[in-house]
Amino acid sequence: MKAFTQHQGLVAPLDRANVDTDQIIPKQFLKSIKRTGFGPNLFDEWRYLDEGQPDQDCSKRPLNTEFVLNQSRYQGASVLLAQENFGCGSSREHAPWALEEYGFRAIIAPGFADIFYNNSFKNGLLPIVLTAAQVNELFAQAETIEGYELTIDLAEQTVTRPDGVQYSFEVDAFRKHCLLNGLDDIGLTLQDAELIREFEVGYQKTNPWLFGAL
Repeated sequence: MKAFTQHQGLVAPLDRANVDTDQIIPKQFLKSIKRTGFGPNLFDEWRYLDEGQPDQDCSKRPLNTEFVLNQSRYQGASVLLAQENFGCGSSREHAPWALEEYGFRAIIAPGFADIFYNNSFKNGLLPIVLTAAQVNELFAQAETIEGYELTIDLAEQTVTRPDGVQYSFEVDAFRKHCLLNGLDDIGLTLQDAELIREFEVGYQKTNPWLFGAL
């Protein structure tokens, strides 16, 4: 998993509340569990004017030019600004996969659905909760100032605006440690790989009948 320490990136303002996971990545794309290939289908029903299908060439599909991610000023955005209850709905892990593959490193909102919030950390995506007033201030600036960027420091737990105004955010210490060090569940387990190997060797010696002829 990609570590998150500090990040400065262009902000895309998605001014919608209660964005559910079926809007983030529609159900027809859930047939794949490869964790890759979902970026072009992020917000598929909002980005395109036709109905998307798995393995379709999205470069030839008609775009909804009104949707924020299709506007030229937000191309290359890596920080998503959203409203309350982002990521509600079903628990599909494909949602953070799609956001991360598109290029987002962080999402800022007044609140997130619990399962989506947890899944984000496990996939290298930093969900940041700020107050509704702070989020609305960011929306006002991002929609007014072209090329609007924020600087996010996970170690210091701060979001800094271009004018120097800084917001603090809370994050669980264990999740913070994992994200700073790029450790997903597999990475955490592999930290003890040598101890696991030693246990397996010893267990086979003491219980050989469980493993067939040695």
